[in-house]
Amino acid sequence: MISNSSLSFVDSHCHLNFDAFDHDRGQVVKQARENGIIRILNPGIDIETSKSALRYSIEFPEVYVAVGVHPNSGLSWTLDSNSEIKQLAREKKVVAIGEIGLDYYRDFTPRELQRSIFKQQLELAADLGLPVVIHNREASEEIFDILRNWHRDLENSGSELADNPGVMHSFSGTLDMAKGLVALNFKIGITGPVTYRNSQILQSVVSSIPLESFLIETDAPYLTPHPYRGKRNEPANVRIVAEKIAELKADPIDKVADITTKEADKLFDWSVIL
Repeated sequence: MISNSSLSFVDSHCHLNFDAFDHDRGQVVKQARENGIIRILNPGIDIETSKSALRYSIEFPEVYVAVGVHPNSGLSWTLDSNSEIKQLAREKKVVAIGEIGLDYYRDFTPRELQRSIFKQQLELAADLGLPVVIHNREASEEIFDILRNWHRDLENSGSELADNPGVMHSFSGTLDMAKGLVALNFKIGITGPVTYRNSQILQSVVSSIPLESFLIETDAPYLTPHPYRGKRNEPANVRIVAEKIAELKADPIDKVADITTKEADKLFDWSVIL
């Protein structure tokens, strides 16, 4: 495990409510605190995990929540799901709608249904003025078109959300896509794969895009960074992601910590909850 730190970090995407943490969740959060992680965003992947994320946000002060239905959970969507998410979004520590998007790799949900659920949740986010946490797997072109149209509608309506609309979680696309998202004011979420030897494209993205455009994430318990790859990931490892970003950009780690933390604060606006 990494050493303690006087720096402050945000893990802007962690599934702390998953059963991989059932036997030591409190210790995992304690370890995160000791390593400078001051806030953790826990997105839901369906209605029930959105509710469980909310329960842990009450237990752990640093945990905040995104509520929504993931594309791989799309078969759980019902006529009541949109209103249920809207109700959950009224809870105090909910700061985003997510994890939502498209997944054409797993294809657990028919693509037409994925698109419908995604667009409904984008509309809900616009109505509520909440940023979105986007999942994309092998659907880059379509997801970008949907987000571009959504962002245009935000601008046309004068919505403040157009300035900070959301984050592309665990970015794995091209440099051109990253630049396109940044032009729409989206943040780029960087996870453990940036530390992998075969991640040259992602590393090029990090090297080429301004630091202010990034959030750092673990996606724990998944996507564990090197040198712990193969083990369960956890929020304390977010510093390893930050250290790799610092290396790629030739910036000091304290600058990466400071800027990514400030950008997460700006996007999720959780300071108003304190």
